[in-house]
Amino acid sequence: MAACGMSEPANNPSGAGASAPGLLKRYLLPGFVFQSVVIAGGYGTGRELAEFFLPYGPKGGLLAMMLVSMTFWSLVCAVAFEYARVFQAYDYRTFCRHLLGRGWVVFELTYAALMMIVLAVIASASGSILQETFGLPYLVGVIGIMLAIGFLVFKGTGLIEKVLASWSVVLYATFIVLFVWSLSAFSTEIGTALSTEPVGDGWFLGGIEYAAYNVAMIPALLFGVRHVKTRKEALISGGLTGPIAILPGFFLLLAMAGHYPAIADETVPVNMILEGLGSRTFQIVFQICLFGTLIETGTGLIHGVNERLAMTFKESGKELPPKMRPVIAVTLLVIGALLAQFGLIGLIARGYGTLTWIFLVVVLVPLLTWGVWQLIRADQSKLDWDPDYDYKSERSRT
Repeated sequence: MAACGMSEPANNPSGAGASAPGLLKRYLLPGFVFQSVVIAGGYGTGRELAEFFLPYGPKGGLLAMMLVSMTFWSLVCAVAFEYARVFQAYDYRTFCRHLLGRGWVVFELTYAALMMIVLAVIASASGSILQETFGLPYLVGVIGIMLAIGFLVFKGTGLIEKVLASWSVVLYATFIVLFVWSLSAFSTEIGTALSTEPVGDGWFLGGIEYAAYNVAMIPALLFGVRHVKTRKEALISGGLTGPIAILPGFFLLLAMAGHYPAIADETVPVNMILEGLGSRTFQIVFQICLFGTLIETGTGLIHGVNERLAMTFKESGKELPPKMRPVIAVTLLVIGALLAQFGLIGLIARGYGTLTWIFLVVVLVPLLTWGVWQLIRADQSKLDWDPDYDYKSERSRT
């Protein structure tokens, strides 16, 4: 997967005969980028899954996750990726200005609030991981993640894409091991929870709620869609994003079912699973993997802000100074670390739930209505009638 940063073949808009690295970048990279941001606070600690899915019971949670959230992500990502491709909107400012007009500022304010909550979760979790796993001071984890994210955002999009794609392989392998091991050790408990616990009312709405606040991050992660050249690629990569992003959560939620209902009240539910498996070695490996996902998430969110600022500088005929990128990253993470004092459960329960419904109104409804209509109009004007048509080339000629 690390090869995802290699150059693509030129003059091949349809993607036919493209190299494997080119195909990976066009079809899988957008999903890996989205997964990388979704996974840290949610799948990594297990807290989001406990908050959004376990209230409906293990079976209800799986229904909400696999039937609703995954489908919702695939649908919205397919539309968003095609919208970004057609209108060449690869930063959230350009994307939202085109979609929302002057209302784009509402998205930015809401995104800033969500980002700070997520960064607070990252700071809290990173400090706790190194403290609980290796006995290091809490601040070592916080400072360590600041330095790692600052380095990546300083290096820019190319390295970030390689790291996000490569670490996704590590993450998948770790979660599969966790799932298989848990299934072997707690198969009876998992089976009992799935067969005896009732499906709670409202699981369908719960799946939409979880999906909604996560897809709100899509406009900030569109730098991974730059390699998509055709409508076919946009729709396929969007459709694959749902399964790519949800499968680690599926593995973890099934493992959590073996410890239900006690695990629902744990601050970091995954720790209960790891302690139940009884392997100190695997616990260390998993925590290292989790620390890496925290870096991924923070990098993706902050890089989205930097790309937005870079576009603003570009419109003024200037270039965002490279040194500003890590400065912005560290500043945002310091604020997040201060917010982390409110506690992990409180941050997720209060902050995420409120912002979810704002994003539904501000992003999802406009994208699936007005945004789709804009794409239809682009078709009708024959600017993008052919699914393999390169809109950018046409626009440059006219």
